[in-house]
Amino acid sequence: MEYLILALAPVFAIAFYIYFRDKYEKEPVMKLITAFMAGVFIALPVSVFETLFASFTGQSDGYFKAFWDAFMVASLNEEAFKLGALALLIWKSKDFNEKFDGIVYASFISLGFAAIENVMYVFQHGFSTGIARAITAVPAHAFFGITMGFFFGLAKFYPKKRKKYLWMSFLIPFALHGIYDFILMVGHIYLLALFIPFVIYLWISGFKRMKQMNNASIFRNDFDLGIDFSKVKDYRPNDENS
Repeated sequence: MEYLILALAPVFAIAFYIYFRDKYEKEPVMKLITAFMAGVFIALPVSVFETLFASFTGQSDGYFKAFWDAFMVASLNEEAFKLGALALLIWKSKDFNEKFDGIVYASFISLGFAAIENVMYVFQHGFSTGIARAITAVPAHAFFGITMGFFFGLAKFYPKKRKKYLWMSFLIPFALHGIYDFILMVGHIYLLALFIPFVIYLWISGFKRMKQMNNASIFRNDFDLGIDFSKVKDYRPNDENS
């Protein structure tokens, strides 16, 4: 029971934090539960595809093996399934009515995946692993989701740049996730020296993106923009044209 609490506590703590950061128009709780459970359920097909992709490198090792496992096995499959679940769940939903919603739903999907992954790791490796993952892997999954949702929200509400933002909603979390895993998988002392700064970067960029989208909420009375959306050619503050 202690391991289960240790594995899930950081997941739910971050989920509640993101929920309360959505200041101006809360998402339906049942829709958020659905998003979270979608993240849990995609763990099965992800594991199948990861096993398949991992078999392509055979007995190879070294930097190529670490790169393949980090980017093509873990990051590619996990972020692709998260984005697919996000698109199916909210793209045409009436609840997806402002850009910050992309962050909320993508984060909950990522946290659902992180929950099942964290339970497996903590039960397999114990207490110290649970503590380490509570401040690294679980927040990292959330921040990959925040990044995905940030660009997914832009794709929804800026049609003229939709293709660009949709690609960014996959490619940027894919790159961040791959770098994160690559550093750990290589395990070289020089690369590991970059790990904590990289995690700090994820935290800073994640909080910054949440602040930007919250400040840009169409439900905010003073509408104090935190990002220069005016540089987007088809930008109109109150036009939620999709």
